Amino acid sequence: MKYNLVLFLFLLCFSACSNPQTNSDSQQNEEPDKAEHHEESDHHQTGAEPVQLKDSELSYPQEKHIQNVRQLTKNGDNAEAYWSFDDTKLVFQARNEAWGAECDQIYVMDPWKETFMGETAPPLISTGLGRTTCAYFMPGNETIIYASTHLADKACPPEPPRGDKYVWPIYEGYDIFISDLDGNIISQLTDEPGYDAEATLSPQGDKIVFTSTRSGDLELWTMDIDGSNLNQVTSGLGYDGGAFFSPDGSKLIFRASRPTSEEAVNEYKTLLEGGLVQPTEMELFVCNVDGSELKQITELGNANWAPYFHPSGEKVIFSSNHTSPRGFPFNLFMIDLDGSNLEQITFDTVFDSFPMFSYNGKHIVWGSNRNNGGTRATNLFIADWVD
Repeated sequence: MKYNLVLFLFLLCFSACSNPQTNSDSQQNEEPDKAEHHEESDHHQTGAEPVQLKDSELSYPQEKHIQNVRQLTKNGDNAEAYWSFDDTKLVFQARNEAWGAECDQIYVMDPWKETFMGETAPPLISTGLGRTTCAYFMPGNETIIYASTHLADKACPPEPPRGDKYVWPIYEGYDIFISDLDGNIISQLTDEPGYDAEATLSPQGDKIVFTSTRSGDLELWTMDIDGSNLNQVTSGLGYDGGAFFSPDGSKLIFRASRPTSEEAVNEYKTLLEGGLVQPTEMELFVCNVDGSELKQITELGNANWAPYFHPSGEKVIFSSNHTSPRGFPFNLFMIDLDGSNLEQITFDTVFDSFPMFSYNGKHIVWGSNRNNGGTRATNLFIADWVD
């Protein structure tokens, strides 16, 4: 559900906030829902007015950690691109009607030789049925793991209607599968009732972490790569998801909501019973793979999510709108595991998220709304990483 989250957050920002680059005239004068964003977070680390990129410009002057930026896709909603273990391929999720994907499906590409800037689609790995969440390469780089609703329903599942409260759905039909690169499903790893999705793999290739409702709440679980040896990692009330392993496989970084007031707890439980979550307030947590030494590392407000470990294992990169009282922009930030040394990495005026470092630590891939011609398209970008 990581990619579904960005899509809904993205739509929320643009349906509730004014943006001359992307909103229709009827949307530009609408006010945001004050209850969903923190008024006190009206600050900017740079203290400067946003810089507008010219057509074909792919990076901002302040983005000192990324160089030689290249755009890999154009049009549609493309995100959550993750590297193969040998850094030669990317597997990613996209919704693009020109490719025949009316809801999220899984594709693979060679980022060093290929771009997909038009109607020609990359190779499809998922079934093309139902809806998917993010995919991740398995050991050997010839198979992937991803979640899909295609067994529950071949059609795209319905999205909840927009209302006063922004929510996204927890589709009970999600299960986790392993597929080869030709789209043939090799095995099904989960078949419990309820939501099983958001699976990622340890760099050691031995463990999978995923989010599940099998305990009655949205918690993190781990399992071996054959689906055995299940272990519940988290147990705090609230949504736990979007987890990734540290480079040495010993820790997990993830996003979480933690309702505490009676009103917030009741609202969370009511929404969850209806298969919904309201994810506008999330912070980052880190723990050992077994769930021990759980620690919250951000207290920034708004939505802090899509975390990924820096190659050193000592800090994480993530997406946040904590400096954005009106809901956007989302940009990439980096922070030490003890919550210190917060640094802004990207400076887009709309949206940057889903960062992943290559396994050799030399490159980064992420999703962004930069250079989209004033549309709502989210595209993939790759760059050299400079510490």
